Amino acid sequence: MLQTVSELKGLPLPEIYRRVERHIPPFEWPILADEVAAILALKRERNAVVLAHNYQTPEIFYTVADIVGDSLALAREAARTAADVIVLAGVHFMAETAKLLNPEKTVLIPDLEAGCSLAASITAADIRLMRERHPGVPIVTYVNTSAAVKAESDVCCTSGNAKKIIEAMGSPRVIMLPDEYLARNTAKHTKVEIIAWKGHCEVHERFTADDIRSLRDSHPGITVLAHPECPPEVVALCDFTGSTAAMADYVGRERPARVVLLTECSMSDNVALQYPDLEFIWPCNLCPHMKRITLPKILDSLVNMREEITIDPLIMDKARRSVERMIHLKS
Repeated sequence: MLQTVSELKGLPLPEIYRRVERHIPPFEWPILADEVAAILALKRERNAVVLAHNYQTPEIFYTVADIVGDSLALAREAARTAADVIVLAGVHFMAETAKLLNPEKTVLIPDLEAGCSLAASITAADIRLMRERHPGVPIVTYVNTSAAVKAESDVCCTSGNAKKIIEAMGSPRVIMLPDEYLARNTAKHTKVEIIAWKGHCEVHERFTADDIRSLRDSHPGITVLAHPECPPEVVALCDFTGSTAAMADYVGRERPARVVLLTECSMSDNVALQYPDLEFIWPCNLCPHMKRITLPKILDSLVNMREEITIDPLIMDKARRSVERMIHLKS
């Protein structure tokens, strides 16, 4: 599901539209096409790339994004890009991560208010308190956190590599922050004792076991995929659990005739466009923060070079080390 920068360079607008024609009606495309053309031109002019998370809408994901993927993919690609300017179509902590890995580059986010309930659930002071309560226990912090929190941590993880990172600590106990459900779901697959925090994702925490039972009653034979930020009772009833990248890979590999992705709505939209022969059911939840990012805001960001991400130098190096350790352990 990961694009390369070269895939979009030089593509004519009609060919770009073919990527989204099943999602965007023909009468809407001329309006969007002007914005898409302007963004593509500005990217060339400024030597800029757009990194878009899997939760971005198809008109961003398939028309102006150079790199798409989950948090880990975006973090790794941000570290490799040769662009001078990075526009992060996602939420604030993702833009901070891109800046941590590219301190000399300009990193922009189209809307500074694009936050995250998980990132808001914990502070650097909370991390210091956890260290006092559990001396010597390694702290593994989900990438869905601020740079200040990452700076107080030993290593970062994503939903896709959490188990590997935890076990790489070589400790019988670890502190895993801030997503309680990700921690509890990961604990079922490792002998390492995990001390969790009480943070939740406002998208995934709303799914319930009753939702799955209702889906199976209404759509016999449906394959249910869930993100590990969902409650454990939801995960227990699913056919597959994994990161957004893992869910997309599962659909492509197993090609279930009828499938539902229990995650953010645009994730389902983007995967469904790749597999028109499969039937997708949409009981999803919208992320209000991701939806703050739009084509007009991306265009404005490139025109006016805003909003630029800056990080306090006092925390930059420590936070970067936590992210780089994750990337090293994953590779």
